[in-house]
Amino acid sequence: MQFLARMSPLRAVRDLRFFLQQRERHELVFFFLAILATTALLTGFWKNSGVEKEYRPQIIYVQQWRLDRTDAEIKAQQAIDAPIKQARIDAEKKRQDELRAQFKRLDDKLESWGI
Repeated sequence: MQFLARMSPLRAVRDLRFFLQQRERHELVFFFLAILATTALLTGFWKNSGVEKEYRPQIIYVQQWRLDRTDAEIKAQQAIDAPIKQARIDAEKKRQDELRAQFKRLDDKLESWGI
């Protein structure tokens, strides 16, 4: 802990100022350009780091049905389930269309660059 006792932020700032005063002007310009480039890269990675959650469909492995159901009950249950199933299909199709449009925009941009 004696090592940390000798640390002082004020001494560190003075040391940095003394170091920078001894540098030539062009060295300082390149130093700040290097800091700017590094900051720009890190900021770019941070801004574009959002990852979309992977799509996982809901899987129903076994669905229990009574053996004595009538045809009317089966058709009634199908009438209830049909809009829900169609909504799921529509949502998946919309998601795929949006993803396809994103890839199309990227492909068009790369084509315009000649890649």
